[in-house]
Amino acid sequence: MTRTPDLATFEAERPRMQRLAYRMLGSVAEAEDVVQDAWIRWSRSGEAVEDPAAWLVRVTSRLCLDRLRAAKVRREVYRGPWLPEPLIEDLTEDPLERAEDVSVAFLLALERLSPLERAVFLLHEVFDEDYDAIAQTLERSEAAVRQLASRARGHLQAAKPRYRVDQEAASRLAAAFMAAAARGDMATLRTLLSEDAVMVTDGGGRRSAALRPLIGPADIIAMLQGLAWRGRAWPISSEGPLKSRSVRINGLPGVILEPDDGPMTIAFQPSEDGRLSGIYIIRNPEKLTHLAR
Repeated sequence: MTRTPDLATFEAERPRMQRLAYRMLGSVAEAEDVVQDAWIRWSRSGEAVEDPAAWLVRVTSRLCLDRLRAAKVRREVYRGPWLPEPLIEDLTEDPLERAEDVSVAFLLALERLSPLERAVFLLHEVFDEDYDAIAQTLERSEAAVRQLASRARGHLQAAKPRYRVDQEAASRLAAAFMAAAARGDMATLRTLLSEDAVMVTDGGGRRSAALRPLIGPADIIAMLQGLAWRGRAWPISSEGPLKSRSVRINGLPGVILEPDDGPMTIAFQPSEDGRLSGIYIIRNPEKLTHLAR
């Protein structure tokens, strides 16, 4: 049905646009900016639109591609590992997203794709757009789009979990890890980690953080022991236990901690073997401004 630009039509499509932009950019703030830019274009278009949903997805996708190209240089000079901004929900709410579709591990895998590969993969595999519509959105031939999709699937074959995450089991793992960390119980922490577990801390050069990913239980435990030896172990400070709040981060149970130098988030990724395969810590204050909202 043909529609002239109006607020009600735009608001009906806003959640889909926000979800697409977040997956494309890995940033809550930038996704909100893209949706606002899309609103400006929608409100000023001044012409009847035959398929508003397709029009808005097309504009959102192109705006995200522009931002990804501009962000390439910033990413190359980013200090230490880069993580996507945490997508935070209260545990009492029903999850807005399937954990498998928005986990930190999956978003990091998307980062390995080119901007066009990422757009094609998300539009087709996550948002169920057909190849003809994607070709129009990206102003490419359908054959080129299919080739981009094939390359993207090849890159992501092992990255996206093929099992549904059990939220209760994930909550127990997160709680057990935090309790063992509070006790300084390295032996228990070791049992909670998969053999290929990874810990990534993102300080962005603004807060203290490891400058490389920690790979495997031995590497992770050594870092935690080093922090404890220097009297900087978390979730304990010199004043006692840190204030914390359990939340859902990127679809899975996680924690917000509040050290003296500003909040930090810890996201946990469970594996099929019932242990933790990923621990993702964000300390960069620029990525946590939306916590205040």
